[in-house]
Amino acid sequence: MSDTIRERNQRAWAMAGRWGRAERMNELEATMWRSERHPQQSSTFCSLFVLDRAPRWDRLVAAHEWASRLVPRTRQRVVEPLVPTGPPAWGADPHFTLDYHLRRLALGRRNGMTELLELTQSLAILPFDRTRPLWEATLIEGLQGGRAAYLLKIHHSLTDGLGAVQLLAALQSRTRRHTKDKPVSAVADEHEPDRLDVTVDGALDAVRMLPALAAEAAGAGRRALSHPNEVASEGLRFAASLRRVISPPPAPSSPLLAPRDGRRWLLRTLECPLADLRAAGRAGGGSVNDAYLAALLGGMRRYHHVHGVELDDLPVTVPVSLRRADDPLGGNKFAGAMFAAPMGVADPADRIAAIRGAILSQLNEPALDSFSVFTPLVNRLPSAVGASVMRLGGRTDLSASNVPGPTETTYLAGAQVLRVYPFGPLPGVAVMAVMLSHLGTCCIGLTIDASAVHDPETFMDAMAAGLGEVLALARATAG
Repeated sequence: MSDTIRERNQRAWAMAGRWGRAERMNELEATMWRSERHPQQSSTFCSLFVLDRAPRWDRLVAAHEWASRLVPRTRQRVVEPLVPTGPPAWGADPHFTLDYHLRRLALGRRNGMTELLELTQSLAILPFDRTRPLWEATLIEGLQGGRAAYLLKIHHSLTDGLGAVQLLAALQSRTRRHTKDKPVSAVADEHEPDRLDVTVDGALDAVRMLPALAAEAAGAGRRALSHPNEVASEGLRFAASLRRVISPPPAPSSPLLAPRDGRRWLLRTLECPLADLRAAGRAGGGSVNDAYLAALLGGMRRYHHVHGVELDDLPVTVPVSLRRADDPLGGNKFAGAMFAAPMGVADPADRIAAIRGAILSQLNEPALDSFSVFTPLVNRLPSAVGASVMRLGGRTDLSASNVPGPTETTYLAGAQVLRVYPFGPLPGVAVMAVMLSHLGTCCIGLTIDASAVHDPETFMDAMAAGLGEVLALARATAG
């Protein structure tokens, strides 16, 4: 192995060893965990890796054994307090067995991408055992052309999409050959926290916060007395922003995408060159993310038109990362921005420009992260309350995420990773779209509520056409 590859691997392994070290869930993670009602209101997301060949099973098992020792979170389960005094803790699973979390399947004679996605959607919708570590992996052999696939399921309370990409990038190798100098970690003899201890610690944490809250309140009071006009103006702006952020979406839900119950998922994929999507965004005065959203809305517009439904706007949720450079690796740090997306704009360049304005408006909302203010209260109430609050995010018809992926070739137990398709959960929306850039290709995974999209073939034709009309902007610019 060259020094350059060895150095990159060493940096990646060091990063993986620091991943997910928090002893407790944060308040957002606790809300997602306690409010989940799978599959209608799910927190399961998946990554489907297409490999150039099937890795040797013994080598794949050994790689997972090594990774589970390097990253302690993969051997930990959730420990709830006896009463909700605070978020759950993470504790070592005394019954951890790799055989449960790593499985092996094979496709039959029908072994194309269609059959792979059918198998994937049947695995994705299966609920996690909530008494075990919240991940499962499946090697799927026999894919057409001598290829194979690897499906990784993760519960959202473990991490968000960016955190998952960080971990996967750190654990994959930069060479096909077996690496002999990987750091070896012994399984820590961790004591699983007692539920009573977790309960008491949560109550004590709340008590310890009181002086800081009191000091903050006193400081706010002094500032209000010394600068009353400025504080009043800020308060009014925040209140107006909060009303916009927590109000129902400004566009009504599409009648074509109702009803929906989330009981049956359909998984579909699209892809395109990242350079072309970026060029299309520039042609419309926006970013690659704006072009991605414009493509999705263009597909939605065509699908509605085929079925005789004409709408100007579609309610959409876009997760916004709140991560800072100094934040710990792993975990969840995001907020959901809901807005009325300009689906009725026919010209793709104009649609990109309109989306750009709508997104910038949401990013400038002072109350964008207001959900974090309510989650501590929600988490101290019965889980049904949290489930009702989380259903607010399902009031939109489409949720669309964009996650930057690897920029260099990686290998999984000696098999080269050709594509990575991400599939998000269905938290009540009709369609969840996630785009991950992989080696210059935008891999788009669509999780579709089959009860909402009654004509999936027409829907996918429309989505492909929506992507095509946006990419045409790049070709027109180049010409």
